[in-house]
Parts: sequence; C-alpha cells; structure tokens
Amino acid sequence: MDAVKRTRKKTSERPEGDVNLSPRRHAWTREYIDESTAQMLAEDERYFLHQSLSTPCLNVIRESKGIYLQDMQGRQIMDFHGNSVHQVGYGNTRVIEAIKKQLDEIPFCPRRYTNQVAIDLARRLVELAPGNLNKLLFTPGGTSAIGMALKLARYATSRHKTISMWGSFHGASLDAISIGGDSMFRKDAGPLLPGTEHIPPPTRGKCHFNCVDNEHTGCINYLDYILEREGDIAAIIAEPMRWTTAELPPHNYWRRVREICDRRGVLLIFDEIPSSMGRTGKMFVCEHFDVVPDMLVIGKGLGGGVFPMAALIAREELDIVGDRALGHYTHEKSSVGCAAALATIDCLYEDGLIENAITLGKHAMQRLLEMQSRLPLIHEVRSLGLYMGIELRCDGKPACDEADRVLYHSLSRGLSYKVGGGCVLTLCPPMMITSDELDKALDIIEEGITSVS
Repeated sequence: MDAVKRTRKKTSERPEGDVNLSPRRHAWTREYIDESTAQMLAEDERYFLHQSLSTPCLNVIRESKGIYLQDMQGRQIMDFHGNSVHQVGYGNTRVIEAIKKQLDEIPFCPRRYTNQVAIDLARRLVELAPGNLNKLLFTPGGTSAIGMALKLARYATSRHKTISMWGSFHGASLDAISIGGDSMFRKDAGPLLPGTEHIPPPTRGKCHFNCVDNEHTGCINYLDYILEREGDIAAIIAEPMRWTTAELPPHNYWRRVREICDRRGVLLIFDEIPSSMGRTGKMFVCEHFDVVPDMLVIGKGLGGGVFPMAALIAREELDIVGDRALGHYTHEKSSVGCAAALATIDCLYEDGLIENAITLGKHAMQRLLEMQSRLPLIHEVRSLGLYMGIELRCDGKPACDEADRVLYHSLSRGLSYKVGGGCVLTLCPPMMITSDELDKALDIIEEGITSVS
C-alpha cells in the first residue's frame, strides 16, 4: 500500500496537463460529475488497471458523433483531442457503411489469405505515398508498426543502434519507449533496448546548443558527429513534426538529415502515426519538407476513428526478409479495417477535408495571433493545417499550472483537448469542423486564458 501511495504521489506531481490524479481533476469531478456517472467511473476504476492519463477516467460518454462527444448527463463536448483518430469525424457515414458491408461479406481474413479490399488499400497508399515508398505491411496499431520498422532496419543494415529525439513518443511497448524520449513511459521501467541513442529535438526558433543560425547547424553537426563516432547506427527515427507540442523543425532540417543519412548509410524512419492523413494540409507531414524517408509509419486516423489500423510503408529495396517474420499479426490484412481505411481516404479527398484543413488552419492562426497580441500569457502560437499549439509562459517559465487551469475551464464549457509539454494547449479538431464551431472553441480558450492571466 505504501508503494502505491508513493507511485500516486509521483504521478500527481508530474507537470503534464490533465494528470488523472491531480487535485484539480478531483475538484472538477466533484463539481461536474453527478452521482450516477460517479458510480460508473468507480466501477470502471474497479476493473481496469490504473495508469496515468487514462484510468481513473475523467468522465463517461454515451455517444460520439461528428466533432462531439456526449456524456451521460447529456452535455455536448467538442473533441479537439480524439487521440488523433478522428480526422473524418466520429460515426462518419461512409466509414460506417463500408464497415457494415465488409462485416456481411468477409468479417475476418486469416493471415495466410488475402482479400481484394486489402489489396485496394495497399495500392491506394503506395500511390499516395511520396517518392519510392511502394511496399507496406498493415498492423492493428502504431506501436507494432514501429516495432516492425525497427526490426527491418536491423535486417537491412546488420546494425542495431538507433538515434531518436528526447521528448518524442513512438508507442508504449518496451521497444517503443526505448527509442521514445518521454519520461512518463521510460521512468523506472528498468533496462531498455541497448543502443538507443538520443539527441535534442529540432524546434524552429529554439536550439539546445546555442547554434549560430536559425537552421540549427550546431545540432546537425552534433548528429553527424554521433554517426561518425558510433559508426554502427541502423536508423534515425523521428516525428517530422513534434506532435504533442505542435513544434516544427527549421525548414531545411530534414533535408540536411536526409543528406547525412545517405552519406552515412543510415536509414531514416518517420513516425507519422498521429500526424498523417491530411490534418496538416497534406496527406503526409514529410511532404511539407520535401523529404522522403526510407520508412514511413502511419496509424490512428487511418481506421476512420473506428477500427484500429496502422501501416509501415517502405521503399521496395527494403523488401529483403521474405524468410523471416517482421510482424505476423493476426489482423494483418483485416478486410473490415481496410474497408474503413479506404472509406476514410475517400472522405479526405472527395469531401474536401484536406482543403478544409488548409482554409480553417489559416483562419485559426489569424485568431491565435490576435489572441497572442492581447494576452501576455501566450508566449507562442504554432500551427500546421488544423493542428495548433498555444504555448503559455509566465515570467519566462513554462506556465504549467495556468495551462492546467485553462484546460479545466475549457472542459467545464464543453471543449476537450490535450496539454503537451506541461504548458502547450494542443488543438486537434476533426477536419470536417465548420468555421463557426472552430471560432466557438477558440472563444472558450481565449476566455479561459483571460480568466487565469
């Protein structure tokens, strides 16, 4: 029991937004959760293992539709979090109809067989993917796709070491947290995979090595130095855009990394699990930087906010392990999941959702810049398409407590989002959101920041 108490104390002290054991969480629950919902939450807590950022849960929902969640008390909640799966909105008609059709025809496809819808999705993705990324494997989740990428890098290079970024997140399995850089998942986990080197992340306008220019030449030189000193690095794996804090690298950063990888014989793996599928205004984030990785990992929104789907997309020259197993997952070529993904892609292009992300993303950035000019607590605003970050600082330091207060102010007014890095309000709405709905959400955030300034 003492060990449990110590664990809870550590968790509650973490300066990350929406910690589920924080005093503010308990205060919000007392004010906004009725008795019947509290009983359901208690039952949920009884059966599910506890872990930070999920169980104990915040609330109970009974419906998800479009951009909204509805809780058991009938309150509508705009979901700007959605675990990054809701590009086409919850309950999208096309996606649901495609799933129902496949359930009637092929509810499950055993691994030694294939099916037409899986082939169709594979063809569609390699046609959309940049450069020569034309071979792939499907998995039920992004973490397993990351695992496959790591294995393939070892087979292709006969090396096992990797370079990744501090602060990054690539999944919660042991191999994924080894390359990840988030202490929430790494701390006290014991020995991790060997050879997982880390460097500071590239963030536009900031540098951890006092670089003399805005292109982070010092960081690039440091990366090249590690590759030269180690000499046996298999791959660099990174998020082309730092997702939880909406931070972009210097414009030419990934081009220079690509050149170094080519010169050193190192593979470049991009993790776009939460960020691909059009939300940034392009199908894949790497397209913004005109860089083609050796492997591209996607997931989350691929399944239309319904079915768990992810994919590893690689260049054909890496199709080299036909006598071994990279994934071997039970739902590798799920007809239902592939149908959901195809319908999702159709929605993105035929319903103009990518164009909507571009248009409303520009509108949102204008509003955010106006808010920044009026509210000193806002240190910086960032966006790429319909993904935005509002960084709060007070006296030059991260305003973590203020960000937490703004979050619960928003939750009490029907708006949900994530706080990343302790002080960044990260806004990730469905791509079919309207201008009026977006403005309403930004009004709530502005009201919240004003109230705590």
